[in-house]
Amino acid sequence: MLAACAGAVPALEAKTTRAAESPWPAGNSLGLVIHSFPVHVAADRSRETATPFADPFRFLEHCLDLGVHSVQVGIGARGESYADKLRERAGAGGVHLEGIVSLPRDQADVDRLEAEVRTAKRAGAAILRTVCLSGRRYETFDSAAGFRKFAEQSLHSLKLAAPVVTRHGVRLAVENHKDWRADELLALLGKVGCDSLGVCLDTGNSISLLEDPMDVVEALAPRAFTTHFKDMALEESRDGFLLAEVPLGTGILDLPRVIAVLSKARPGIRFNLEMITRDPLKVPCLTDRYWETFGDLPGRTLARTLSLVRAHAPRTPLPRISKLGPEEQIRAEQENIDLCLKFARERLGLLSPCH
Repeated sequence: MLAACAGAVPALEAKTTRAAESPWPAGNSLGLVIHSFPVHVAADRSRETATPFADPFRFLEHCLDLGVHSVQVGIGARGESYADKLRERAGAGGVHLEGIVSLPRDQADVDRLEAEVRTAKRAGAAILRTVCLSGRRYETFDSAAGFRKFAEQSLHSLKLAAPVVTRHGVRLAVENHKDWRADELLALLGKVGCDSLGVCLDTGNSISLLEDPMDVVEALAPRAFTTHFKDMALEESRDGFLLAEVPLGTGILDLPRVIAVLSKARPGIRFNLEMITRDPLKVPCLTDRYWETFGDLPGRTLARTLSLVRAHAPRTPLPRISKLGPEEQIRAEQENIDLCLKFARERLGLLSPCH
């Protein structure tokens, strides 16, 4: 399945050779997000493993084995002794820890968030990633009214979360998670009006909302607290196009430019790799339902995106993980991660050469 992406490397030669000229931070600025391992997590769940792969301690150790010293993982609400031990282990391994939390639905859910934030802070996490929508905008909502209701709920949830994270002295990073276009996310954060709220900037998600990926990076970078760093590949389909994460350097993104823009806007920001090994996602932008939540979005946005898709047509179809057996899927997932780490180390300067 990796061979399907290999053909894109020569086309990026000119872009990636500019890496040495870009003012990004050197060494161990690359982290790993737990979402890079859905196959590993699912395999553990089916086996009912005593210590799941997504357990912070186990995931931390796996990242250290790979030479990565920054992790983003859900920690949950736990006792003080657990949080203290996690902080000690992360400190001993030189690991930068970021947490993952979900927003409160209502006032009754604030105590749950408070407990998770308290645990994460005690464990040493100063940045917590969250999302407003767990799914995808164009799949979840079939009407403008439904999306407006979601927007109102999101604003309510963020207003509930803001005083909690401010009180504990941590920052909450809201991801552009195939829900908000860049201007919408910035407007939402502006309505909350809290400096402790910012962005977890995903470098590829917004293509699904017909946004140019570099436009999104440049728009959101000033408010970014952390990132989900990835490369993307595109393939035209009957109803629109397919979108897939691919190993760094084999997709369409200008990764050196992404790093340069973010590093200039937010010095010291972490580039957390989110390489999700899965079947390509369907973006049905040629269907009526897709457009229900976009109001008067100009048609030129569709034209530009489809031009991008056609200009970067893959030489072979995008890989399908579902065609592989369970063990093959695990191997493919780890191979994809290894390829990303190798590229980050050798071409992007985001991982120390000694690792």
